Amino acid sequence: MASPAPKSPEQSERTRKYDRQLRLWGDHGQASLEGAHVCLINATGLGTEILKSLVLPGIGSFTIVDSKKVTDDDIGTNFFLDIESIGKSRAQIATQALLELNSDARGDYVDEGPEQILSNSPEFFNNFTVVITTALPEKSLILLSKILWDLNIPLIVCRSLGFAAYMRVQVKEHTVMEMHSDNETPDLRLDNPFEALKNHFDSINLDEMDLKDHAHVPYVVILYKYLEKWIQKHGNVPKNYKEKQQLRDMIRGGIRKDEHGNPIDEENFEEAIRAVNTSVGHSAVPASVMEVLNDDCCINLTAKSHSFWIIAKAVRDFMENEGSNLLPLKGAVPDMTADTEKYISLQQTYHKQAAADSEAVWRRTFHLLRQLGRPSDAITEKDVKLFCRHASDIHVQRGTSIADEYDPKTINASKISQSLENPESLMVYYVVLRGIEKFQSEYNSYPGEFDDHVEPDIVKLKVIVYF
Repeated sequence: MASPAPKSPEQSERTRKYDRQLRLWGDHGQASLEGAHVCLINATGLGTEILKSLVLPGIGSFTIVDSKKVTDDDIGTNFFLDIESIGKSRAQIATQALLELNSDARGDYVDEGPEQILSNSPEFFNNFTVVITTALPEKSLILLSKILWDLNIPLIVCRSLGFAAYMRVQVKEHTVMEMHSDNETPDLRLDNPFEALKNHFDSINLDEMDLKDHAHVPYVVILYKYLEKWIQKHGNVPKNYKEKQQLRDMIRGGIRKDEHGNPIDEENFEEAIRAVNTSVGHSAVPASVMEVLNDDCCINLTAKSHSFWIIAKAVRDFMENEGSNLLPLKGAVPDMTADTEKYISLQQTYHKQAAADSEAVWRRTFHLLRQLGRPSDAITEKDVKLFCRHASDIHVQRGTSIADEYDPKTINASKISQSLENPESLMVYYVVLRGIEKFQSEYNSYPGEFDDHVEPDIVKLKVIVYF
């Protein structure tokens, strides 16, 4: 096999620069970040801090919408503004400061109020990946919520007042393909091995091995051999703690002994014993995944269907045919104490089957694209492979519209009332912050903003909150 070509200096520099986050969310997550175009409404201290946390890891581009000029109050609350910027465009100064943080990011600003854009050019928001807003008046927030809901563009609403703050995410549908779980369960198919895996297992005879080979056979092979004995005796895989403990005892009994009858230190057998909980079970599709695959969006595709649903439908079709009601094989084999040759042979067996499964799903995806009249390159083979590798963790999250929370006809008043009766609930902060928003929209100031209005403002705020 030819050695891989060395990475280009440009690739190496990117990897070095974003190494820590690439470890966290991988190449696919980084590519999504670099391809995103974020809109920030109002360059407040909170807004610029949020944008800073996106610019530093390499957001593709951003646009700030803000018509305000920098004031003395801004200097005290916004790290990116200084005394020399007083009187200048807040959007412009914030954009310039943020661009200095990362040369990879592109930034622009619109020195115009969001109210004017919403009224005159609502189509302005069409091409953003996500819109983030801070300190947006209630009336404008409701209008923005409706526009972005119809466009299916996520909206993140943030507000901070002193030491109190909240963040509300509006998203119609969010599909998750990579969970990055800390406790990922291996997909070993020990109870239902595919043909090549069964042939691999059957070619190994533990009883005929010498001591050295016996201590270096991969623990997956050991698990299979003893699980096979268990199933022959009991008819099914161990289903509870007691039965799994009995399987552990069987494996422990297979450890070789020295001339004095003492068990020899065989780490691979100890690994097999420890892996019983995580690796022995009935191979099946998780209920949460079946819920996604049985979703109407998966079954009834349209020309406008998101690529997630098209691949999901291909996986569903694969399961009903080549997959024998199982998901595409992940192909990942955990690290273990084993002879290099034996480990690589086992690893390649899993890898080849995973590649064959993803290839089958890719062919079905390509066929679905043609049926839907979509371009053949609308979904790449790389996307399909990634989906197959994480198919057991796919998830769909559906949200509600922020505008509905402000509509008396749709607001769930009884749920709010019940939450307020719970002393540990944070609902009281939500209600008060909503009241402050209403106060600001009606009186064009925040309660207590002027010293001589504190007591009257308290009365007004109570009226708004209670009614």
